[in-house]
Amino acid sequence: MATANINTEMLIWARERSGIPIPEFAKKCGASEERLTQWESGERPLTFNQAMRYAEKAHVPFGFLFLEKPPVEELPIPDLRTLDGRGVNRPSTELLDLIKLMQQHQEWYKEYLKQQLATPNPIVGSLTVKDGVSAIVQDMRSKLGVREHPDRGRWEEYYRDLVNRIEAIGILVMRQGNLGHYTRPLNVEEFRGFAIVDDYAPIVFVNHADAPGARLFTLIHELCHIWIGQSGISDGDSRNQRREEVLCNAVAAEFLVPEAEFVALWRQDLDDWRDNLATLETHFHVSTWALARRALTLGYISQDEYAAYIAGQQEAYKTSNQKGGPTYYQTKKAQISRLFSEAVVNEALSGQLMLRDASDLLDGIKPGSIARFAKELGI
Repeated sequence: MATANINTEMLIWARERSGIPIPEFAKKCGASEERLTQWESGERPLTFNQAMRYAEKAHVPFGFLFLEKPPVEELPIPDLRTLDGRGVNRPSTELLDLIKLMQQHQEWYKEYLKQQLATPNPIVGSLTVKDGVSAIVQDMRSKLGVREHPDRGRWEEYYRDLVNRIEAIGILVMRQGNLGHYTRPLNVEEFRGFAIVDDYAPIVFVNHADAPGARLFTLIHELCHIWIGQSGISDGDSRNQRREEVLCNAVAAEFLVPEAEFVALWRQDLDDWRDNLATLETHFHVSTWALARRALTLGYISQDEYAAYIAGQQEAYKTSNQKGGPTYYQTKKAQISRLFSEAVVNEALSGQLMLRDASDLLDGIKPGSIARFAKELGI
């Protein structure tokens, strides 16, 4: 059987880039750890079929394995995260691939809007960091139609309502916890969300691998990035001192939990600060995660107290028993922007877009199932 003239340096690069441990990667390739080591050392050649499987499991194009040296991969949008006060290096393959996927979606939707003779979205970059928190919060509430003291319902319902309002003003909201399959989870320790600015098709992405209580804060944080015209990846770290991140954190906090109202209700005489949360959750209808964040920004709790509480929330979410989840089509409807989904489905059903291409844009919904997905969307 013909062997592939593979650069072994590229084999090691591809595996390490994937972030998959050697034992697991060998198993994915249908090989022993010893065989994998022999491949990567050049001691044993790979057949073309083995090399293609290797590339597939490493999530790299097959042709990459023949390069002389690894390509330089950089994040295509600004990295606004920090780790102990420094920028975060070496993004995961999932984050790189996810952003590229969102940019492809954005480009398609942008061209679609132009064909519909749409005009640029006036919200993108309409304000700046210099305008300050109050002006941005006031303008966001005005454009979204959200009063300072809205009738929110439960915080989960408020989250869904805000997503709908954001999409109603032409901003795509994407939400998922993995890159199309559970074997490629998105790491919440790496990022909580990002925003990709565009005059026609701005995108907000919320990492749904995060605990549900954190998603509402991330949504408004990334929305603020659209408002000030600043693309970027965020980790939601309260210690981040980047100017735009400090602003977006403050805007999210004030939008969700107005300071004056919060201060009037907070009780400092309680033995445990957490005893405030149940009452405040009932009043504000936001998650206790968001309330703890507000208490931190106002100096009612320390960074250590906040970090310990959030770590507990995150651990509780990881170990919770997720039974009776939504159907496949309900999940896709929640993950993919409704604006985007409706545009793709309408173009496909009208014959303006090939079903195969629509399937790719809808993150793998089978071509024959697009009509069923249309019914889920109410089309």
